Amino acid sequence: MRIMIIGNLNGQLIPVTKIATTKGAKVLHAVDVTSALNILYSGKSVEIIMASEEINISWLLRELKAQHIASSVICCGIGDNPEIAVKAIEAGAVDYLPLPPDEELIAAILENISKKDLKNETIFNSAAMEEVIDIAKKVAPSEANVLITGASGTGKEVMACFIHQHSKRNKHDMIAVNCAAIPENLLESEMFGHEKGAFTGASERRVGKFEEANQSTILLDEISEMDLKLQAKLLRVLQEKEVIRIGSNTPIKLDIRIIATSNRDLEYEIKKGNFREDLFHRLNVINIGLPSLKERIMDIELLATHFIKKYAKINAISPKNISINALEKMKEYNWPGNIRELENCIHRALLISPTDKIEVEHLKIKEPEKIETLENTEKNAILRAMEVYGKDSGRAATALGVSIRLLQQKIKKYELEK
Repeated sequence: MRIMIIGNLNGQLIPVTKIATTKGAKVLHAVDVTSALNILYSGKSVEIIMASEEINISWLLRELKAQHIASSVICCGIGDNPEIAVKAIEAGAVDYLPLPPDEELIAAILENISKKDLKNETIFNSAAMEEVIDIAKKVAPSEANVLITGASGTGKEVMACFIHQHSKRNKHDMIAVNCAAIPENLLESEMFGHEKGAFTGASERRVGKFEEANQSTILLDEISEMDLKLQAKLLRVLQEKEVIRIGSNTPIKLDIRIIATSNRDLEYEIKKGNFREDLFHRLNVINIGLPSLKERIMDIELLATHFIKKYAKINAISPKNISINALEKMKEYNWPGNIRELENCIHRALLISPTDKIEVEHLKIKEPEKIETLENTEKNAILRAMEVYGKDSGRAATALGVSIRLLQQKIKKYELEK
């Protein structure tokens, strides 16, 4: 496991480094958000980010979300501070860690985030998920490539882990590549590796993710975000079952299984010219479509209860019950963020409820109409910027206050390509 610690808090985070290291974690350090993002954009992946309360956590979380970086963020602060804890969790942090650190608490947090206990992760009672799990169990022992589709937050990565852990390759770790999180100019090197001197800045040889995944499984997360040039190189890897590092002519034989995920309709992307049809057929040997949480109403109470137990243990507090009215509200809500949104909602409610029961007001559920209005506002703002600046995406992004990459992602999301 790789952990990044951002900030210092007058040395209060030093013990966190020592404890995490004793638990087998590799620890990276960054002085501020900018430094942290530069490390992440360079292609280094981290499972957990521990950020001190002194840095701008809201900005950090917004950037991680915009770039589809799935690191779990923990806010660290001096002593128990419910106000800071709630604000951080509302912004998207998974937990609050009081300092000075408690070794057992840190161990529990690390174990909770890193464990791959699929009995707990694949929680379901609905017919929709029963059918999905049944298919996954049948295909897992095979060598067939799998394409997992579904909206953001439906658990595509969890399903990929489930398939890998039930496969014949489970003695080796599954290697994951987030195609949306890594900048396009770095993704090729991340996947295929490079030789020393292959390009400016290549000061040493680097083994790519495909080589790392040899004899195991590689997860290509959000593969629809990969550009066409790289798709062609990926297709060659699948056809030839070998990879060539950048700057080398020597092919390296591969024995891997590929699991890919996408929150987009790839057949529609093929029609628009954004995705290769031949690559799609190579990946789509087995297709597993994950239902939205709204299609799993029977699972909501089960999942909510699981998250209550999970975060009660992490925060060393007693579990709480969910009132009938709160449960009904949860079943009526459409959950656009799916399971991820439900988990954050329950975590927050558990912390802010002053009694032993979670009520409707503790859920802080946004009305669907408001979410839709915000999306329309964002879409209209992008359209206006495109009308004013035309093809100058740099000036349009500056006017909107976002990065060019995020603007391009939004244009794709709202299908605004001209």
